Amino acid sequence: MPSACDSLIDDIEDMVSFSDPTPHERQLARKSIIPRSRKKKEVLINEELQADSVIPGTQKIWMKTWGCSHNSSDGEYMAGQLAASGYKMTDDPTEADLWLLNSCTVKNPAEDHFRNSIKKAQEQQKKVVVAGCVPQAQPRMDYLKGLSIIGVQQIDRVVEVVDEAVKGHSVRLLGQKKDGGRRLGGARLDLPKIRRNPLIEIISINTGCLNACTYCKTKHARGDLASYPIEELVERARQSFQEGVCEIWLTSEDTGAYGRDIGTDLPTLLWQLVEVIPEGAMLRVGMTNPPYILEHLEEMAKILNHPRVYAFLHVPVQSASDSVLMDMKREYCIDDFKRVVDFLKERVPGITIATDIICGFPGETEEDFQETVDLVKCYRFPSLFINQFYPRPGTPAAKMEQVPAHVKKQRTKKLSHLFHSYNPYDHKVGERQHVLVTEESFDAQYYVAHNKFYEQVLVPQRAEFKGKMIEVDIYEAGKHFLRGRPVEDSKPFSPSIAAPLQKGEVSGLMQEQIANGLQGHSSLAPSSVLFNGSRSLDREGLKKLGIGLALAAAVLAFIVEKLF
Repeated sequence: MPSACDSLIDDIEDMVSFSDPTPHERQLARKSIIPRSRKKKEVLINEELQADSVIPGTQKIWMKTWGCSHNSSDGEYMAGQLAASGYKMTDDPTEADLWLLNSCTVKNPAEDHFRNSIKKAQEQQKKVVVAGCVPQAQPRMDYLKGLSIIGVQQIDRVVEVVDEAVKGHSVRLLGQKKDGGRRLGGARLDLPKIRRNPLIEIISINTGCLNACTYCKTKHARGDLASYPIEELVERARQSFQEGVCEIWLTSEDTGAYGRDIGTDLPTLLWQLVEVIPEGAMLRVGMTNPPYILEHLEEMAKILNHPRVYAFLHVPVQSASDSVLMDMKREYCIDDFKRVVDFLKERVPGITIATDIICGFPGETEEDFQETVDLVKCYRFPSLFINQFYPRPGTPAAKMEQVPAHVKKQRTKKLSHLFHSYNPYDHKVGERQHVLVTEESFDAQYYVAHNKFYEQVLVPQRAEFKGKMIEVDIYEAGKHFLRGRPVEDSKPFSPSIAAPLQKGEVSGLMQEQIANGLQGHSSLAPSSVLFNGSRSLDREGLKKLGIGLALAAAVLAFIVEKLF
């Protein structure tokens, strides 16, 4: 019995016989034919395809990302590839056919939210694909059984995994990318992406790190250091500015270690990046651990003073006790950290130093904790991330003797109280500053801008300010922000060399159609993706092209039959 997909006709050569009328005879016969008018059927716009089987690429996908900016960048790349392949990304989890959950393994609460989201999706009978550091580090966890997994270095194959998941199959891609035995940084940087904020490009300059911190689970997922070549990173930045981006964030597990595996270093990369940054646009350097930044203090001070680089650096200390740092295997002492901070504060006036502290690490005594308190009192960090210690499964710290839970909570509360006891921005009131406006505040009452020191400045929500550098007078200071009043005679300056993409628009997609003849038939026009300036059809484009040609052939046959 022929299948539904079997052709109902033979080859076109077999359709013509000697008994058929010739074209001349058909033309003569037309003279005696009176056409009957027919009511045209209304063309349905965005008509949904009805089919008995599941066709990948037609579903709606909701994605949730937890964790660091590196994870956010991975999520943007996955969303872009799925949208370019025909899937529709949605902000409403209830209407989605599939949930793509991009996880973080740094702390227990983040993994708890991830696990709860999986359970919720299953209760709502949603298809689930998981990504990020949790499944990469622990793919055999009970709650991950039967789920499709995308490894942190396999995000360029997200479409394949989702295709199989929507068909009800479970697949797992957890391999490492290598070239000649050398571990690569991960997926290509020139993949399509959907930026969460069209004005900000997040670029992962390397993946993994050189440390072996006893509390860190991320190392199990991201592995050892693997850096992207400088030319690829510079090209990615250049493309971002061509799409209207005005701010770039460099991210990785440790930006200070960049290039040590490929014979270069962070300052070399930064000097080449600032050459392609337009006037008024800004670059933010990501987190760096003390051991590696120590080697480049002179050059880093020069770079952080550059007018197109934020005078901001995130240097996690974790503890001010050398004993605790040794147990953490942090590979520096507290004097190393102080040297970094003191040097940069002297050479980069006004610099913002952000840091992290873990309260209640195994073996931490009251004396150890007091040293940390004294460090915060001394430097009064304007940006301080305080974390209660959580033992992560499979890490050496999880096997150490734990500090009692009530003691950890007490220390966390004490340090938080100290942090909130001072206002780091009061002396800024009355200053006139240039700020770059890139975001909207959580309460939607203000636009969020940042000054040279990456301090958050709230400004009036005027459409002409978004994505612009403006001049403001600071009139109020809070714990975490400043408020600025626009200078009356000052005009907003646009650092963008192109109009930014719309919210949800895919980076890298060419807008023109491949064939002029298909421009009036958007349902038949194949999508095309621009990679490094070359044109190629993606999977969905080829699928649409095939369907389009088949429909065109059917329409042509119908017309020929009616005409002759």
